[in-house]
Amino acid sequence: MEKTVATNKKARYLYEIEETYEAGLVLTGPEVKSLRMGRANLADSFARVVNGEVYLYNLHISPYPFSREAQFEDPRRTRKLLLHKKEIERLAGKVAERGYTLVPLRVYFKDGWAKVELALAKGKKLHDRRETIKRREEERALRRRFKGKIR
Repeated sequence: MEKTVATNKKARYLYEIEETYEAGLVLTGPEVKSLRMGRANLADSFARVVNGEVYLYNLHISPYPFSREAQFEDPRRTRKLLLHKKEIERLAGKVAERGYTLVPLRVYFKDGWAKVELALAKGKKLHDRRETIKRREEERALRRRFKGKIR
């Protein structure tokens, strides 16, 4: 069973998602408790492959209010992601190509373990984003138009 803690809503708008990966997240005890309370923010976060390991940057996990040690911890510290070696090699090769980046889509708990859904993505150009908005508006208009007629 999965419990979603935080989602990156802007990611699907700003990026064209090519592939997704499930990665484990290395956390401290108070961070896990804070995550279980739903106190996380994925805005502006990204991942990088450094020396054969994947790290997540700018994931904000608010300090757990009932822990003394959590008060001194940086909420935006760099956190290590756990992936298979083959996956890391594949990601490193793709990110080395021009235009690809690693973007976290959501943080969730699966069978008690904290996980991150990581996407291999390419940035959308401004005209692509406008086209996405236009397509969404057209679909809404069609649904509104046919809503009363289908019975």
